[in-house]
Amino acid sequence: MSNIRVNLNQGPGVTLEAGVSVSQALESLGVATDRQVIAAQVNGQKVDLASSLDHDCQIKPILINTPAGLEILRHSTSHIMAEAVRSLFPGVKVTIGPAIESGFYYDFDAPQPFTPEDLPRIEARMQEIIDQDLPFKRQEVTHAEAVQLFSGLGETYKLELLQDLAEERISIYQQGDFVDLCRGPHVPSTSYIPAFKLTSVAGAYWRGDERQPMLQRIYGTAFPSPEELAQYLHYLEEAKRRDHRRLGRELELFIIEEEAGPGMVIYLPKGAMVRYLLEEFERREHLRRGYQLVIGPQMLKLDLWKTSGHFENYREHMYFTEVEGQAYGIKPMNCVAHMLIYKSRIRSYRELPIRYFELGTVNRHEKSGVLHGLTRVRQFTQDDAHILCTPEQVETEIAGVIDFVADVMAAFGFDYEVELSTRPEKSIGTDAEWELATQALVKALQARQLSYEVCAGEGAFYGPKIDIKLKDALNRRWQCATIQCDFTLPERFDLTYVGPDGNRHRPVMLHRVILGSLERFLGVLIEHYAGAFPLWLAPVQVILLPVTDRARDFAAAVAQRLQEANLRVEKDFRNEKLGLKVREAQLQKIPYMIIVGDREVASQTLSVRQLDGTESKNVVVEELVRQLQAQGQIPTTLRRGLDNTGGGYHPEEG
Repeated sequence: MSNIRVNLNQGPGVTLEAGVSVSQALESLGVATDRQVIAAQVNGQKVDLASSLDHDCQIKPILINTPAGLEILRHSTSHIMAEAVRSLFPGVKVTIGPAIESGFYYDFDAPQPFTPEDLPRIEARMQEIIDQDLPFKRQEVTHAEAVQLFSGLGETYKLELLQDLAEERISIYQQGDFVDLCRGPHVPSTSYIPAFKLTSVAGAYWRGDERQPMLQRIYGTAFPSPEELAQYLHYLEEAKRRDHRRLGRELELFIIEEEAGPGMVIYLPKGAMVRYLLEEFERREHLRRGYQLVIGPQMLKLDLWKTSGHFENYREHMYFTEVEGQAYGIKPMNCVAHMLIYKSRIRSYRELPIRYFELGTVNRHEKSGVLHGLTRVRQFTQDDAHILCTPEQVETEIAGVIDFVADVMAAFGFDYEVELSTRPEKSIGTDAEWELATQALVKALQARQLSYEVCAGEGAFYGPKIDIKLKDALNRRWQCATIQCDFTLPERFDLTYVGPDGNRHRPVMLHRVILGSLERFLGVLIEHYAGAFPLWLAPVQVILLPVTDRARDFAAAVAQRLQEANLRVEKDFRNEKLGLKVREAQLQKIPYMIIVGDREVASQTLSVRQLDGTESKNVVVEELVRQLQAQGQIPTTLRRGLDNTGGGYHPEEG
């Protein structure tokens, strides 16, 4: 038998017989294949430990506590769950069961819907399968053999998946009596699952299409240790407590009513106030960075959306209408109107960069199965801006936007991560334009010494982008800010400027948002703060709670003084016990409660109780006004001097 050379992570190597398993090769390289090593990468490809090696290769172990290891662990657990469901519920058909960011799910076509009460029973059966230490066996069969196998099992959804696979050889996995269509890899055996939990049940359309059958989805998660699982479950309970959909109703911020339409947000007075404060914060910060306010129409002629490429590449997300025989597209984005504004007159290089900013409301057709409170809706408002600049200004402008984002995230107390998304298959523009745009983003990130992850093929159809994902109080990631570099749309709309040579030149367009969708950002804020907004953002900052009827006149006078100081005040003058009124104010997350009784009336002072339980007695009204005005100011992000790049810093002040 021939020999092969196997190297560990481009490091030391050994000569072994061809056909040796991955686990044997790792042991020969001095890697202990204990239960921390669950798979490996061979020449960059993920494989099972039982896979055989027949050529020279580089090998890298995959540990259970790494992102790649967690994905394999969770996907393997989804197979175990599918086996358990099949054994407990005869007649169930299996569909797909991928790993996701926080766990896994599996979709089933079940005669009867699953309920939360079914989960403990399924978990018990899963534990039995884990305890049996059943190996995950990979086998490659021909396409015809796979069709014959799943036809015999009556798995019609697997047959539909096979119709979309053009490969001659198909990989399947088996543990015990359960067989699944899968690329793998998997953990060596079922006993490698140290800790798991099924978390919820839901409905889901097959392939996310509402025209397809409604399936039953079971969610779960798995972790390398019981301790990590327990911590995650604690976070899960905390996430339920912070759920913005529940808090939105309890705090009277917003409603989403079926009779109004799914994905359509109705703001109640308190929610509208928070939204107003966010918008005012945005306008102020943009104006201070040299942006110009613009407003575009809600719908534009269809020909414009064809010119922009949206009709060809994005129409499944758009709504259309007709006016007097003319077809219109309701805008899913604001960029087209901004280009028309730029094109409304001849531009000189001396004017550039031009930064247009719009709190633009857009409409996008989202499938009902993905709608979720404020974080996924059909109509939303973006803090959208488009920067038109010369090619020489691109890197500086991108850096300015990055600084802008960093300042705003700091103002709200968010950390964040950065991703760079490159050209997708469905896109417009030349390879040269995409390369220029991508390199401009890369250089700006490198100039700011920001680490980033590359997401291949996930850019917008008109250009690559930087995505900034903030991390909330529960360490969850949320997509908000994005920066997109676009050489293509200025070409399509024939945007030009007169250069210093007197000739026409093509500008570059940067598409960017800071908070992103205001609806999504508000949903994130509600959960981040658990509904207890900072004073500047609280829809009601102060509530007056008179103890007796005798204190009402003084309480009313205090409320008027606070309102004159531009503070947001509510009065609870009901004839109820003070304890009840305090409790209700706490449930409404009102930052300051002012209690006024006979003693306060006599001394013309106040008793102040804060939401965190801090109490102050004998507070003079004007002292409270000064304190609240200082604490309640909209935060500034101008921590250092701005230059004219829309967010960069003066070197002498940095």
